[in-house]
Amino acid sequence: MRYRLLIILNICICSALGQSYADSIRQLRVLHFAELTDPANKILTEDEIAHFEGLDYFLIDTTYIIQANFIRKKGKKFKMPTTTTRSPVYRRFGFVQFQLNGMEHQLTVFQNMELKTREGYANYLFLPFRDSSSGNESYGGGRYLDLAIPKGKKILLDFNLVYNPYCVYSDRYSCPIPPEENRLKTAIRAGEKKPKAY
Repeated sequence: MRYRLLIILNICICSALGQSYADSIRQLRVLHFAELTDPANKILTEDEIAHFEGLDYFLIDTTYIIQANFIRKKGKKFKMPTTTTRSPVYRRFGFVQFQLNGMEHQLTVFQNMELKTREGYANYLFLPFRDSSSGNESYGGGRYLDLAIPKGKKILLDFNLVYNPYCVYSDRYSCPIPPEENRLKTAIRAGEKKPKAY
């Protein structure tokens, strides 16, 4: 559910800047809260939901909507380290290059080899990263951004869509750890912050 929501929104935001864009982001955040706290989804246990104090976000900022260069360069399959002994298989799909806060940046994007076989996720790409807000304003273990494989050499990065891994909310989850190459030397003050009770 979460991947599809984010991919659809990420594809559409080019023509949705302004008030309607901000409304879309706010609506997505409402949906994310509902998704987490609905017992029927079984994302969190009833006890975890009872003690859940809510989500916290940076202000919506269109500065963090960036048209990046996309370099398609597939790598070999590998087992990505996680917060547990689980080792999901990914491969590097390519790189995104962009300017932010007066600096040039490059991040690696990945493809989950199991997820790509599921209906609706063949074009899904995964961008885990840390930045200089990690461990302070945002979760120290890093955050994620969902993307869709672009048709050309440009890709839209909207860091307002950045979210925390589920292991932030429950120790029952196993979450991919962003590689060292995806550590930004600037702060991404957009998207999801640390949880309120973290």
